[in-house]
Amino acid sequence: MNRRDALVRVIEALHAEIAALKANDVDALERATRAKLVGIDMVAAMDDAPLNAETRQLVEEAHRLNETCRIYVNLMSANVRRRLQQLAGVGAAAYRPGAAAFA
Repeated sequence: MNRRDALVRVIEALHAEIAALKANDVDALERATRAKLVGIDMVAAMDDAPLNAETRQLVEEAHRLNETCRIYVNLMSANVRRRLQQLAGVGAAAYRPGAAAFA
C-alpha cells in the first residue's frame, strides 16, 4: 500500500464517521474511528517522501472532513449540555435575549 491508498482509506473512514454521527450510530462510529486511526498510522509510517499535488489534495480533503466531524461533535456536545441544563432547571432561568447561549 502506498501513501495515496492510505489517505483514501482515511477519507473513506472520515465519510463513515460523518454518516455514523448523523445517524447517531455509536457502533458504526467506533468502527469508522478505528479504521481512520489505522489509516493515519499507515500514512505516518510512509512519511519520508515529499507530497505531490494529488497527495496534497487528499490531505486537504481529509482535513476538511475531519473539521466536519469536529463540528458535528461540538454540536452534539452543545445539545447535550443544553438538555442537561434544562433538566437541572438552569437553562430557562439562565436565558437572556442577546446574551451568549452557553456562557
